[in-house]
Amino acid sequence: MNTTKQHLQEKYTTHCLEMGEKPKSVYAFCKAAAIEEQEFYAHYGSLDAIAIDLWAAFYTNAMDVLGKDKIFKKGTPKDKLLAFYFTFFEVLLLNRSYVLFALQEEKNAMTKMTALKELRRHFKGFASELIEEGNDDRSKWAQRPVQPFAEGAWVQLLFLMKFWINDRSAAFEKTDAAIEKSVQTVFALFDNGALDKLIDFGKFLWSEKSTLV
Repeated sequence: MNTTKQHLQEKYTTHCLEMGEKPKSVYAFCKAAAIEEQEFYAHYGSLDAIAIDLWAAFYTNAMDVLGKDKIFKKGTPKDKLLAFYFTFFEVLLLNRSYVLFALQEEKNAMTKMTALKELRRHFKGFASELIEEGNDDRSKWAQRPVQPFAEGAWVQLLFLMKFWINDRSAAFEKTDAAIEKSVQTVFALFDNGALDKLIDFGKFLWSEKSTLV
């Protein structure tokens, strides 16, 4: 068998969902998947590396879709962030069972999850590009610091992911509303004059507080 990264990822997610737990070891995983250990180590150094790669793949898949969209390429930074969120959550929806499994024990400590480190790196790079693009239209004195805003965008993504995994509304319409309002809030902060947007977003969070716990 010509084992590929994708094959190993599929075997890993299948094991997690069917067994209800992560593989105990590389040896046990390979034995259950009928894979030679040397084939595994040709692609990954550990089982954790597969989990990290899966989250990075969710980002890559979303960006691959957006890369084919001519409207996305011509959009404003706000339009691009909105498009990314909606596309990213469509990708997550295709993998919802695994996402729920992966986050079930960590949803209250997602900022510390090692598995998300490559997703974080990729997304912060994307957010930094959007911030720099927004700064291009500003005077030198009105430009926003890239790193703090990129980190804020990452926290925003984590908030939306937590909201989504707890969302029980039809077609995840409440998550769609959270995306819209949170992006409006972030860009209101970026552009100043944010008070009305912050109040609106705060009211939304209050009305949906039961979803967040």
